[in-house]
Amino acid sequence: MSSTESQFKVRFWGVRGSIACPGAETVRYGGNTSCIEMHINGRRLIFDGGTGLRVLGQSLLREMPLDVDMFFTHSHWDHIQGFPFFVPAFVPGNTFRIHGAIAPNGSTIEQRLNDQMLHPNFPVPLQIMGANLTFRDIDIGEVVMVNGVKVENALLNHPGEAIGYRISWQGRSVAYVTDTEHYPDRLDENVLWLADNADLMIYDATYTDAEYNSEKSSKVGWGHSTWQEAVKAAKAANVKKLVIFHHDPLHSDDFMDQTKEDTAAVFPNSIVAWEGLEIDVMSIAADQSAAVSAP
Repeated sequence: MSSTESQFKVRFWGVRGSIACPGAETVRYGGNTSCIEMHINGRRLIFDGGTGLRVLGQSLLREMPLDVDMFFTHSHWDHIQGFPFFVPAFVPGNTFRIHGAIAPNGSTIEQRLNDQMLHPNFPVPLQIMGANLTFRDIDIGEVVMVNGVKVENALLNHPGEAIGYRISWQGRSVAYVTDTEHYPDRLDENVLWLADNADLMIYDATYTDAEYNSEKSSKVGWGHSTWQEAVKAAKAANVKKLVIFHHDPLHSDDFMDQTKEDTAAVFPNSIVAWEGLEIDVMSIAADQSAAVSAP
């Protein structure tokens, strides 16, 4: 994606949850964990640093020097494991402003990214990274402005806490709602607020309803949601386009194809995310069909 001041584009570099799952059965949708890049008003924003961040980093080497804002939803492994392998962070002359909420135990995003790179977990400490890294703790509900782009957040229902983001510019908005579990008796008011009339909602649909409620292997309390609940939230919030995201590592390409069909049957303007998917938010219209090239 080129950096022009008229853009609001979203690109997916990692779409899985829990753990990376490369292999013959995940080729089309991809096996890397959560990482999303946005180009808005001439600026680059990165959301989460799962293993997809490593791949994004390789593509950015030809665009240096870099000036980037990074936002983390939380620090479970599948959202930070790509950070130690993010090559541009080791290159002097690059600048990264890293935002994240303080965890329930009081640790900052800087502490958590630092700790995963300490012995005996990793051979190279964060301090060896040669880029200019600045860390900023954000409060729940705080608004962060990036060159006219408004980044809001709200708390999600996830073990150890996570936050979702709403990114707005020029009357357009994207809701990034990953790692959240729906409530059994109501829609989450924070999810509805983040997604209210959004052009695009990216939602944690790790499971199907059948998997989530299975008597043999219930996923209740694991901190994730379903595509059926994604549709309910999207309809209630009047979302224009829905993206199914954070796929379970056990879900093969064929399984995701079926999820795509099932979701589109009840919410036609929906997409099941795959690595390399790019969406132009400025071109989304309320009556736009979900016709997008297959992964």
